[in-house]
Amino acid sequence: MRKRGGRKHLATEGATSAPKRETAGDQLTAAALKALAGRPRSEKQLRELLLTRTLAGADEIDECIGRLKELGFVDDRIFAFGYASSRLKAKAIGRSRLARELAARKVSSEAIEEAVEASYTDEPEGVLIDRAIEKRVRAHGRPSDPRSAKRMFDHLARLGFEYDLIVKKLRAMKVGPKE
Repeated sequence: MRKRGGRKHLATEGATSAPKRETAGDQLTAAALKALAGRPRSEKQLRELLLTRTLAGADEIDECIGRLKELGFVDDRIFAFGYASSRLKAKAIGRSRLARELAARKVSSEAIEEAVEASYTDEPEGVLIDRAIEKRVRAHGRPSDPRSAKRMFDHLARLGFEYDLIVKKLRAMKVGPKE
C-alpha cells in the first residue's frame, strides 16, 4: 500500500523490529547539541537555555551537561579562550572590557582570568591601544584641543584600557590635560 508522495507505510513493509524510541535524555542531549551547533556557549548559558526551552528538570540537565563535558562539547576554559582570541582579532579592546564581556557570557572567574592572561601574552595591551588610537585618528583626526582629547580618552576608556596606559599614550601624542 502506498501513501501520497510514493513512500511506503512502515506497517506494510513487513518490518519485524520496532523503531528505536528516543528517551527524554536523548532528546535533551539533541537539543543541547543543536544549541551548541548554532554557536559556542558557556556551561551556564547552555544550562539556562535548556531550562527555558525544554521541560527537563535541573537534575536531568545536570546529567546532560555532565555527559557533554565528558565528550568535550562543553568546556568553559576553551570557550573563554576562543572568545577572547577572536574578540581581540576583531577589535582592539582592553583587559577590563574583555573580562566584562566574558562575565556577561556567564564564564567562571577562573576561566576569565586564564583566558585574559593568555590572550594578552600574544598581543600586549600597548599594541592594542596603539591600534585603537590609529583607528580613531583615521576616523576623527588627531585631537587638537582638550575637548577632543577628552573624547579620545573616553573612547579608549570605554574600550577597557587602563587609565595610566591611556594617559601615557595621549601624552606621547602631545595632547590631553596639562598638569
